[in-house]
Amino acid sequence: MIKSQKDFFSGLMFTLVGGGFALGSLSYTVGNGARMGPGYFPLLLGIVLAVLGAFTMFYSLVEHSEDGGKIGAFAWRPVVFILGANLAFGVLLGGLPSIGLPAMGLILAIFALVIIASKAGDSFVLKEVLLLATVLSAGSYLAFIVLLKLQMPVWPTFITG
Repeated sequence: MIKSQKDFFSGLMFTLVGGGFALGSLSYTVGNGARMGPGYFPLLLGIVLAVLGAFTMFYSLVEHSEDGGKIGAFAWRPVVFILGANLAFGVLLGGLPSIGLPAMGLILAIFALVIIASKAGDSFVLKEVLLLATVLSAGSYLAFIVLLKLQMPVWPTFITG
């Protein structure tokens, strides 16, 4: 009998996703530890995820939680804001030439990502969100533009020309 629904169904999800990744990786050359192919890492990662999911499911069958670990209502708000933040990041970073939207660059894309994603939580403090966006923008600029020398727009094209 299931003693914690949350643990059981999260373990089931991990097992199914991990198993799916492991099976999907078999369509690539796996190789071995000395000569890893492109399917080696996804296979190992999928197996580890599936095993962790199986342990979580087992734990849900033997460990009793006080309230029975009932599953609550689906949290739509975080899903919408997190997916929307990632969509906005991609659109702002690269633009949408099909509708005439130019690339807005890395800095504005990160600010939009952080602001939109922070609306997924229960509290929103603009000062903290802007500080986080500033730190992430500076770190991303340093890592991707300065150190890795990636070629991507940093600022909007109408500013840089």
